[in-house]
Amino acid sequence: MTNAAKADATFDAVLVAARACRLCAAHLPHEPRPVLRLAPTARLLIIGQAPGTRVHASGIPWNDPSGDRLRHWIAMDRDRFYDNRVVGIMPMGFCFPGTDPKGGDLPPRPECAPAWHPPLLAGLPAVRLTLLVGQYAQARYLTDRRRTMTETVQAWQVYLAHGFLPLPHPSWRNTVWIKKNPWFEAELLPELRHRVAALL
Repeated sequence: MTNAAKADATFDAVLVAARACRLCAAHLPHEPRPVLRLAPTARLLIIGQAPGTRVHASGIPWNDPSGDRLRHWIAMDRDRFYDNRVVGIMPMGFCFPGTDPKGGDLPPRPECAPAWHPPLLAGLPAVRLTLLVGQYAQARYLTDRRRTMTETVQAWQVYLAHGFLPLPHPSWRNTVWIKKNPWFEAELLPELRHRVAALL
């Protein structure tokens, strides 16, 4: 077996184990259903927050209105988006964490990323651009992130030089934020689309 074949076999074993994970089952409102799509050939990696109720039900990541907006941001149709040979999807929490009584979903479970991200990332050598969608992904992967999410996303050119691009979450809750920050659609999105098109 070649070294590449061994690496692929190791990655496949980690992926199978991640999809069967029950690490935080006692804290979840439903049976664990880890949702992620990865392959060693992926060149674009999307790290979001955690599945919502619709994604939990379907088992398909970003299969909701937030996903529609994200695909619009990167100018990609569903078929290409769900081709895990080129696009990897790995949230901070793999399972739906439950609903926050104050509104929205609870944060991603804290056990997930430390346990699974390092071994999975080790099997993704082809990734050239990582989209950090939302504050939880940015907190983990940007050691020099700014004081607020707005300031972090505004500094996108700094992080792009290191292969990361921070984005707000594409939830409808951020519609007002997008309107208040016109530079996002005028400056960041064109560069994002250009980079993604060049990768794929």
